[in-house]
Amino acid sequence: MENKPSTDKDRLLVLDGYNGKILIFDTDGNPTGTLVDNCGGTPDGVCVDPVGRHVYWTNMGAHWDQKDGYIERVNYDGSGRQLIIQKGETTTAKQMQLDLKNRLIYWCDREGMRIMRANLDGSGITTLVISGEGPEDRLDEKRHCVGIAIDPEHGYIYWTQKGAPNSSTGRIFRAGIDLPEGQDPAKRKDIELLLKDLPEPIDLEIRHSTHELYWTDRGDPPKGNTLNRAAMNEWQTEILAGGFAEAIGLSIDRENDRIFVTDLGGGIYKTHLDGTANTKIYNGQRLKQGFTGIAYVRDGLGG
Repeated sequence: MENKPSTDKDRLLVLDGYNGKILIFDTDGNPTGTLVDNCGGTPDGVCVDPVGRHVYWTNMGAHWDQKDGYIERVNYDGSGRQLIIQKGETTTAKQMQLDLKNRLIYWCDREGMRIMRANLDGSGITTLVISGEGPEDRLDEKRHCVGIAIDPEHGYIYWTQKGAPNSSTGRIFRAGIDLPEGQDPAKRKDIELLLKDLPEPIDLEIRHSTHELYWTDRGDPPKGNTLNRAAMNEWQTEILAGGFAEAIGLSIDRENDRIFVTDLGGGIYKTHLDGTANTKIYNGQRLKQGFTGIAYVRDGLGG
Protein backbone atom coordinates (compact mmCIF):
# COMPACT_ATOMS: atom_id res chain seq x y z
CA MET A 1 0.00 0.00 0.00
CA GLU A 2 1.49 3.32 -1.09
CA ASN A 3 1.62 6.35 1.15
CA LYS A 4 -0.56 9.34 0.43
CA PRO A 5 1.42 12.14 -1.20
CA SER A 6 2.75 14.70 1.26
CA THR A 7 1.36 18.21 1.07
CA ASP A 8 4.55 19.93 2.27
CA LYS A 9 7.48 20.94 0.09
CA ASP A 10 10.15 19.33 2.23
CA ARG A 11 12.07 16.49 0.67
CA LEU A 12 14.48 13.69 1.43
CA LEU A 13 17.58 13.02 -0.64
CA VAL A 14 18.53 9.34 -0.43
CA LEU A 15 21.63 7.70 -1.87
CA ASP A 16 21.02 4.33 -3.50
CA GLY A 17 24.47 2.86 -3.07
CA TYR A 18 23.59 -0.32 -4.95
CA ASN A 19 22.45 1.47 -8.10
CA GLY A 20 24.52 4.66 -7.98
CA LYS A 21 21.65 7.16 -7.76
CA ILE A 22 20.47 10.11 -5.69
CA LEU A 23 16.73 9.72 -5.27
CA ILE A 24 14.17 12.27 -4.09
CA PHE A 25 11.30 11.39 -1.73
CA ASP A 26 8.72 13.39 0.13
CA THR A 27 8.77 13.10 3.91
CA ASP A 28 6.06 10.41 3.84
CA GLY A 29 8.25 8.11 1.74
CA ASN A 30 6.77 8.69 -1.69
CA PRO A 31 9.33 8.77 -4.54
CA THR A 32 9.17 12.08 -6.40
CA GLY A 33 12.15 11.90 -8.75
CA THR A 34 15.85 11.31 -9.31
CA LEU A 35 18.41 14.06 -8.85
CA VAL A 36 21.43 12.12 -10.18
CA ASP A 37 21.14 8.72 -11.88
CA ASN A 38 24.75 7.94 -12.77
CA CYS A 39 26.88 8.51 -9.67
CA GLY A 40 29.26 5.65 -10.46
CA GLY A 41 31.25 3.91 -7.75
CA THR A 42 29.42 3.69 -4.41
CA PRO A 43 27.82 6.95 -3.21
CA ASP A 44 27.72 7.12 0.57
CA GLY A 45 27.19 10.47 2.29
CA VAL A 46 25.04 13.46 1.27
CA CYS A 47 24.61 17.03 2.55
CA VAL A 48 22.83 20.15 1.31
CA ASP A 49 23.81 23.81 1.17
CA PRO A 50 20.47 25.67 1.21
CA VAL A 51 22.17 29.03 0.72
CA GLY A 52 24.16 28.08 -2.34
CA ARG A 53 21.41 25.61 -3.33
CA HIS A 54 23.93 22.82 -3.79
CA VAL A 55 23.83 19.12 -2.99
CA TYR A 56 27.16 17.50 -2.05
CA TRP A 57 27.83 13.78 -1.92
CA THR A 58 30.74 11.46 -1.24
CA ASN A 59 31.68 8.41 -3.27
CA MET A 60 33.71 5.46 -2.01
CA GLY A 61 34.95 4.74 -5.50
CA ALA A 62 35.19 1.32 -7.12
CA HIS A 63 38.30 -0.13 -5.42
CA TRP A 64 38.40 0.14 -1.65
CA ASP A 65 42.13 -0.55 -1.45
CA GLN A 66 42.94 2.29 -3.83
CA LYS A 67 42.60 6.07 -3.62
CA ASP A 68 39.73 6.43 -6.08
CA GLY A 69 37.10 7.97 -3.80
CA TYR A 70 35.81 11.46 -4.55
CA ILE A 71 33.24 14.15 -3.69
CA GLU A 72 30.84 15.81 -6.12
CA ARG A 73 28.38 18.69 -6.11
CA VAL A 74 25.27 19.51 -8.12
CA ASN A 75 22.70 22.32 -8.12
CA TYR A 76 19.27 21.80 -6.56
CA ASP A 77 17.79 21.38 -10.04
CA GLY A 78 20.33 18.71 -11.03
CA SER A 79 22.45 20.98 -13.23
CA GLY A 80 26.06 22.10 -12.84
CA ARG A 81 27.56 18.82 -11.68
CA GLN A 82 31.14 19.33 -10.45
CA LEU A 83 33.90 17.11 -9.13
CA ILE A 84 34.98 18.87 -5.93
CA ILE A 85 37.44 16.39 -4.39
CA GLN A 86 39.30 14.58 -7.15
CA LYS A 87 40.06 10.88 -7.35
CA GLY A 88 43.42 10.24 -5.72
CA GLU A 89 42.80 12.77 -2.94
CA THR A 90 40.79 10.42 -0.73
CA THR A 91 40.41 6.64 -0.52
CA THR A 92 36.84 5.71 0.48
CA ALA A 93 34.89 8.85 1.34
CA LYS A 94 32.06 8.10 3.78
CA GLN A 95 29.74 10.37 5.79
CA MET A 96 30.23 14.09 5.31
CA GLN A 97 29.12 17.29 7.04
CA LEU A 98 29.09 20.92 5.91
CA ASP A 99 30.10 23.90 8.02
CA LEU A 100 28.29 26.58 6.04
CA LYS A 101 29.37 29.47 8.26
CA ASN A 102 33.04 28.74 7.65
CA ARG A 103 32.46 27.28 4.15
CA LEU A 104 34.04 23.89 4.89
CA ILE A 105 33.40 20.21 4.09
CA TYR A 106 34.29 17.52 6.63
CA TRP A 107 34.33 13.81 5.82
CA CYS A 108 35.56 10.41 6.96
CA ASP A 109 37.88 8.35 4.78
CA ARG A 110 37.31 4.72 5.78
CA GLU A 111 40.17 2.75 4.23
CA GLY A 112 42.25 5.91 4.20
CA MET A 113 41.84 5.89 8.00
CA ARG A 114 41.49 9.65 8.11
CA ILE A 115 39.28 12.58 9.10
CA MET A 116 39.54 15.22 6.38
CA ARG A 117 38.22 18.63 5.47
CA ALA A 118 38.39 21.13 2.62
CA ASN A 119 36.81 24.35 1.44
CA LEU A 120 33.41 24.00 -0.23
CA ASP A 121 35.08 24.38 -3.63
CA GLY A 122 37.45 21.48 -2.86
CA SER A 123 40.54 23.57 -2.24
CA GLY A 124 42.65 23.50 0.89
CA ILE A 125 42.40 19.78 1.67
CA THR A 126 43.54 19.10 5.23
CA THR A 127 43.96 15.85 7.17
CA LEU A 128 42.83 16.34 10.78
CA VAL A 129 43.16 12.79 12.17
CA ILE A 130 45.07 9.69 11.03
CA SER A 131 44.01 6.45 12.73
CA GLY A 132 46.35 4.17 10.78
CA GLU A 133 48.69 3.98 7.80
CA GLY A 134 49.61 1.34 5.28
CA PRO A 135 48.11 -1.98 4.06
CA GLU A 136 48.42 -3.80 7.38
CA ASP A 137 46.56 -1.12 9.32
CA ARG A 138 43.94 -0.96 6.58
CA LEU A 139 42.96 -4.56 7.35
CA ASP A 140 42.19 -3.59 10.95
CA GLU A 141 38.59 -2.37 10.80
CA LYS A 142 38.90 -0.85 14.26
CA ARG A 143 40.86 1.88 12.50
CA HIS A 144 38.18 2.58 9.87
CA CYS A 145 36.67 6.08 10.21
CA VAL A 146 33.06 6.06 9.00
CA GLY A 147 30.61 8.54 10.53
CA ILE A 148 31.27 12.19 11.38
CA ALA A 149 29.52 15.04 13.16
CA ILE A 150 30.78 18.55 13.76
CA ASP A 151 30.19 21.14 16.48
CA PRO A 152 31.91 24.31 15.26
CA GLU A 153 30.38 26.43 18.04
CA HIS A 154 32.14 24.42 20.74
CA GLY A 155 35.11 23.45 18.55
CA TYR A 156 34.75 19.67 18.25
CA ILE A 157 34.58 16.91 15.66
CA TYR A 158 33.07 13.51 16.49
CA TRP A 159 33.58 10.31 14.52
CA THR A 160 33.00 6.56 14.56
CA GLN A 161 35.52 3.79 14.04
CA LYS A 162 33.23 0.89 13.35
CA GLY A 163 35.35 -2.21 13.98
CA ALA A 164 34.87 -5.59 12.31
CA PRO A 165 31.30 -6.77 11.69
CA ASN A 166 29.50 -7.65 14.93
CA SER A 167 32.72 -7.66 16.91
CA SER A 168 31.57 -5.13 19.53
CA THR A 169 34.78 -3.20 18.94
CA GLY A 170 33.12 -0.08 17.53
CA ARG A 171 34.03 3.24 19.11
CA ILE A 172 33.09 6.93 19.04
CA PHE A 173 35.77 9.60 19.44
CA ARG A 174 36.04 13.36 19.82
CA ALA A 175 38.82 15.87 19.13
CA GLY A 176 39.26 19.56 18.53
CA ILE A 177 37.89 20.76 15.22
CA ASP A 178 41.31 22.14 14.28
CA LEU A 179 44.63 20.31 14.33
CA PRO A 180 46.62 21.65 17.30
CA GLU A 181 49.57 23.74 16.18
CA GLY A 182 52.72 21.70 15.77
CA GLN A 183 50.98 18.32 16.19
CA ASP A 184 50.90 15.41 13.75
CA PRO A 185 47.36 14.22 12.82
CA ALA A 186 48.53 10.66 13.59
CA LYS A 187 49.70 11.63 17.09
CA ARG A 188 47.13 14.15 18.30
CA LYS A 189 47.07 14.53 22.07
CA ASP A 190 43.51 15.84 22.30
CA ILE A 191 41.63 12.75 21.04
CA GLU A 192 39.04 11.49 23.53
CA LEU A 193 37.45 8.03 23.47
CA LEU A 194 33.79 8.65 24.36
CA LEU A 195 32.09 5.28 23.77
CA LYS A 196 33.42 1.77 23.15
CA ASP A 197 32.26 -1.85 22.81
CA LEU A 198 29.60 -0.88 20.24
CA PRO A 199 28.52 -3.48 17.63
CA GLU A 200 29.15 -1.42 14.45
CA PRO A 201 28.50 2.33 14.80
CA ILE A 202 28.07 4.09 11.47
CA ASP A 203 26.70 7.61 10.87
CA LEU A 204 26.41 10.46 13.38
CA GLU A 205 24.28 13.56 13.89
CA ILE A 206 24.17 16.14 16.68
CA ARG A 207 20.99 17.64 18.10
CA HIS A 208 22.56 20.87 19.26
CA SER A 209 19.55 22.23 21.18
CA THR A 210 19.64 19.32 23.63
CA HIS A 211 23.36 18.48 23.37
CA GLU A 212 22.67 14.92 22.23
CA LEU A 213 24.58 12.71 19.82
CA TYR A 214 22.58 10.33 17.61
CA TRP A 215 24.03 7.43 15.61
CA THR A 216 23.10 4.35 13.63
CA ASP A 217 24.57 0.91 14.21
CA ARG A 218 24.49 -1.79 11.52
CA GLY A 219 25.61 -4.66 13.75
CA ASP A 220 23.44 -7.56 14.87
CA PRO A 221 20.60 -7.21 17.42
CA PRO A 222 19.93 -6.61 20.19
CA LYS A 223 22.38 -3.69 20.35
CA GLY A 224 22.90 -3.47 16.60
CA ASN A 225 20.61 -2.54 13.72
CA THR A 226 19.56 0.33 15.90
CA LEU A 227 19.16 4.08 16.22
CA ASN A 228 20.92 5.34 19.34
CA ARG A 229 21.62 8.50 21.30
CA ALA A 230 23.66 9.75 24.23
CA ALA A 231 23.67 13.00 26.17
CA MET A 232 26.95 14.71 25.35
CA ASN A 233 27.84 15.37 29.00
CA GLU A 234 27.07 11.91 30.42
CA TRP A 235 27.71 9.47 27.53
CA GLN A 236 25.13 6.93 28.67
CA THR A 237 23.89 5.15 25.55
CA GLU A 238 20.20 4.70 24.82
CA ILE A 239 18.70 2.54 22.07
CA LEU A 240 15.79 4.46 20.55
CA ALA A 241 14.65 2.11 17.78
CA GLY A 242 15.64 -1.20 16.19
CA GLY A 243 14.66 -3.71 13.57
CA PHE A 244 16.54 -2.10 10.70
CA ALA A 245 18.22 -4.04 7.90
CA GLU A 246 21.79 -2.76 8.42
CA ALA A 247 21.11 0.83 9.46
CA ILE A 248 23.36 3.40 7.78
CA GLY A 249 22.19 6.98 7.21
CA LEU A 250 20.31 9.38 9.45
CA SER A 251 19.11 12.96 9.16
CA ILE A 252 17.45 15.09 11.83
CA ASP A 253 14.55 17.45 11.17
CA ARG A 254 14.96 19.43 14.37
CA GLU A 255 12.00 21.76 13.90
CA ASN A 256 9.48 18.95 13.46
CA ASP A 257 10.85 16.52 16.08
CA ARG A 258 11.64 13.73 13.67
CA ILE A 259 14.57 11.77 12.39
CA PHE A 260 14.92 9.79 9.17
CA VAL A 261 16.98 6.60 8.89
CA THR A 262 18.03 4.50 5.90
CA ASP A 263 19.30 0.93 5.68
CA LEU A 264 21.04 -1.31 3.18
CA GLY A 265 17.84 -3.32 2.87
CA GLY A 266 16.27 -0.45 0.93
CA GLY A 267 14.23 0.93 3.82
CA ILE A 268 13.51 4.52 4.82
CA TYR A 269 12.19 5.09 8.33
CA LYS A 270 10.71 8.04 10.21
CA THR A 271 10.60 8.36 13.98
CA HIS A 272 10.28 10.96 16.69
CA LEU A 273 13.52 12.13 18.23
CA ASP A 274 12.76 10.12 21.36
CA GLY A 275 12.46 6.94 19.27
CA THR A 276 8.67 6.61 19.47
CA ALA A 277 6.41 6.06 16.47
CA ASN A 278 9.17 4.43 14.42
CA THR A 279 7.61 3.76 11.01
CA LYS A 280 8.98 2.28 7.80
CA ILE A 281 7.81 4.74 5.17
CA TYR A 282 9.46 3.15 2.12
CA ASN A 283 10.61 -0.34 1.17
CA GLY A 284 12.94 -0.63 -1.81
CA GLN A 285 13.83 -4.29 -1.32
CA ARG A 286 11.76 -5.45 -4.28
CA LEU A 287 13.59 -2.98 -6.52
CA LYS A 288 16.94 -4.21 -5.15
CA GLN A 289 17.75 -0.82 -3.71
CA GLY A 290 20.25 -0.39 -0.89
CA PHE A 291 20.36 2.97 0.84
CA THR A 292 23.35 4.70 2.42
CA GLY A 293 23.23 8.44 3.16
CA ILE A 294 20.14 10.59 3.61
CA ALA A 295 19.57 14.34 3.91
CA TYR A 296 16.44 16.20 4.92
CA VAL A 297 15.86 19.26 2.69
CA ARG A 298 13.57 22.06 3.73
CA ASP A 299 11.47 23.88 1.13
CA GLY A 300 11.88 21.32 -1.59
CA LEU A 301 14.19 21.03 -4.58
CA GLY A 302 14.16 22.34 -8.09
CA GLY A 303 15.39 25.37 -9.99
